[in-house]
Amino acid sequence: MTRSLKKGPYIDEKLLKKMSKVKAGDGTVIKTWSRACTIIPEMIGYTFGVHNGKEHISVKIEEDMVGHKLGEFSPTTKFIKHGGKLQKEIDKK
Repeated sequence: MTRSLKKGPYIDEKLLKKMSKVKAGDGTVIKTWSRACTIIPEMIGYTFGVHNGKEHISVKIEEDMVGHKLGEFSPTTKFIKHGGKLQKEIDKK
């Protein structure tokens, strides 16, 4: 379910304060645990360290990311190959 248009997108206020202290494109990583925060145009050029439950993954914000959530770019699970024994035999060849 999406957020109400009346309320507008969710943007963490602490994150905006941290952004005001740092220059865009500076290369400084802004750490955040707010995965639900929506990316807005003012965030373009900043680098965020988005927490995935174990560590902070660096995400550099670009134009095509606007409207998405920060958590979409920081996967929480590690993908392991499918296939078992058959896949191992194929990989050896």
